[in-house]
Amino acid sequence: MDSSKVSGHLSMNGGDGAHSYAKNSSYQRGILEAATAIIEEEIATKLEISTNSFCIADFGCSTGNNSFPAMHTIIEAVKQKYESSDLKTPEFVVCFSDLVSNDFNTLFRSLPPDRSYKAAAVAGDFHGRLLLPSSVHFTYCSWSLHWLTEVPKAAEGLMSVWHGGDERKEVYDAYLEQFERDMESFLKCRAVEMVEGGVMALLIPSLPAYWDPQKEYTVGSLADLLRSSLLDMAKKGKLSKEKSETFNIPYHVPTPGEVRAILQKSNSFSLERMDSLKSGTLLNVDGHVAFFRAAHQNLLTYEFGAETIDETFDLFKKKLQASPVYADPSNDRSLVVVAILKRNNV
Repeated sequence: MDSSKVSGHLSMNGGDGAHSYAKNSSYQRGILEAATAIIEEEIATKLEISTNSFCIADFGCSTGNNSFPAMHTIIEAVKQKYESSDLKTPEFVVCFSDLVSNDFNTLFRSLPPDRSYKAAAVAGDFHGRLLLPSSVHFTYCSWSLHWLTEVPKAAEGLMSVWHGGDERKEVYDAYLEQFERDMESFLKCRAVEMVEGGVMALLIPSLPAYWDPQKEYTVGSLADLLRSSLLDMAKKGKLSKEKSETFNIPYHVPTPGEVRAILQKSNSFSLERMDSLKSGTLLNVDGHVAFFRAAHQNLLTYEFGAETIDETFDLFKKKLQASPVYADPSNDRSLVVVAILKRNNV
C-alpha cells in the first residue's frame, strides 16, 4: 500500500487524537464565529424546506467540540426558517462523519444534553459515498477538504510548493490537480446524498494569491518551516535522509480563486456565495507550535516514529523564534474560504 496515501488518511479531517486537538482549538471556534452570520443568512434566503424531518451531515466532525456549536447554529437557523414560513418545526438528525479511526466514543459521551436532535455516526472517507440517496438537507464540512487522499509523485524531494520560483510550478500544479480531483469526488458523492434545494457550507483554509515572506507569513510558510525541521533532523542523523527528503505533507491549501474555479465547475451544485475571511487566529509562537503539533503529530509519528516528535517540534519552535516575522500575529495572512452551495434541481 502507498505509504503517502496511508499517511494522508491517518491525518485527514481530524479523526485521530492529536489532530482532534487542532480541530477543537480556539482557532476553529474563531473561524466558526466569523462564518456564523454567513451560514445563518444563506439558510434564511436559499434553503428550500418542505419536510417533517431534517438531516444534517458534518463531514470531518472529529470528537465534536467544534461540531456541536456549528450544528446548534445550523439547527437554530433552520428552525427560524420554518417558523417564518408558518411550518411545523421538523425533527432533526445529525450524522457525524469522520474516518473509521475517529474517536466516536468521545464524541457521543460529549453530546450536549440539551440538544434538539438525534445523533448518528457514519465512519468512512468522505471522498466516497457514505449516506443514502436524497437523505441530507444540509451538509457542513470545516477545515477538512485541504487534506489530500495522496501526495502527488511530482512533489517528491521538493522542500516547498507554496511559493517561490518557476521550478516549483510543476509540483504546485500537481498538488492543485490532486486537490481538484479530491474536491470533485467529494462533490459528486454529496450530490447523490443531498436533496434538491439542499444547502452545503464549506470552510476551507486558504492562502492569498501573494504575500511578502520577508514581512508576512501563512499556514503555507509555517508548513515550510516544519518540513525544514525534518530535514535538519536528518542532517543530525535522527531521521533517514532519504525518507525525510521524499516526505511531503499531504495537503494543499488553495487560494480563493482556485476554490472558486473548482466549485463553479460542478453541474450538481450552484455556488451561491463565497467569502474570504481573515483567519483571525492571533497565535503567538507557542500557539503555532501547539497547533501544528496537534495537526501533524500522528502523521509524523507514522512516518518517522514517536521518539522523533519532541525534537522535531523543538527545532520548529526555534525556527519560529529566530524570525521576527512570526513574533507578531498580525503578520499572518492566512485566510479561510466560506463557500455556500445549493443542490441544483435536476
